[in-house]
Amino acid sequence: MDGRRCRGPGESGAVNHRGAALAASALVFNAFVWGVSWWPFRELQSQGLHPLWSTALIYFFSLACVALVWRGGWRGFARHPQLWLLALAAGLTNVGFNWAVTVGDVVRVVLLFYLMPAWSVLLAWGLLGEKPTRTSLLRLALAMAGVLIVLKSPGSPWPVPHSAADWLALMGGLSFAATNVLLRKLAYTPSESRMMAMFGGGGVMATATALLGMAWQVVPAPVWSTSWSGVALGLAVAFLLSNMALQYGAARLAASTTALVMLTEILFASLSAAALGAAEFSPRTLLGGSLIVLAAALAALAPAPPPPK
Repeated sequence: MDGRRCRGPGESGAVNHRGAALAASALVFNAFVWGVSWWPFRELQSQGLHPLWSTALIYFFSLACVALVWRGGWRGFARHPQLWLLALAAGLTNVGFNWAVTVGDVVRVVLLFYLMPAWSVLLAWGLLGEKPTRTSLLRLALAMAGVLIVLKSPGSPWPVPHSAADWLALMGGLSFAATNVLLRKLAYTPSESRMMAMFGGGGVMATATALLGMAWQVVPAPVWSTSWSGVALGLAVAFLLSNMALQYGAARLAASTTALVMLTEILFASLSAAALGAAEFSPRTLLGGSLIVLAAALAALAPAPPPPK
């Protein structure tokens, strides 16, 4: 790739069906990486690297890669100060999710994180002027019904936050919804600047939170070791590719559509947790997961709205 500006949806016209399918596929890839990332984060933590320090390393690595390819990306921040909001939202997303999925129940964290579609619909209405249609509300209701079915097993409480992991997951989901909406709102800005905002925000916010956590004796200092270098490098490359996919897909689909397609992360997290003995399948989980996949498929096939003005 060169340093020229990539065209956004406002420059290339409406997204056709083939383009929408490609954008949805990019979002599914992003969801897969996030859905299985709990395992390497836990491996790194077991080797002395807290998820906040892992996140900082991953995103500073990604930022360095992007800066080498697009040396002029920083200039976009001077012309488009709204990119700082994108950096903040992306950074808080990673702080919330990566920390929560490492210390909390994987499936519960992911499901609480994916109350995001509700936040996304509201944010898109307020920031983009995308008034929810009956069809989008129906898809949203279908997806959220699936989330509730998966989460509400017999004898378990409703998803009311009662731990730090719950609150981190909710905060991460709200921040992720804001990230998706801002990606579409700022689609006219240079793509390299958007990526720098996301990667830089992830690194800076994770570092700042880790330092505050050390001061409050909540986050331990990192234990440097070559034993976790391979896992950290592989995770960094995976997150680099997944965030590029997120930017590509979210900039070309409606914010509500992006939110629903990304619900497939719940399936990836559940499958990986079950395969590694961290979760158990049940008919309720299969039923709820089916509703989530159906809602995501319907959302991916929906025509894209005109780009925001």
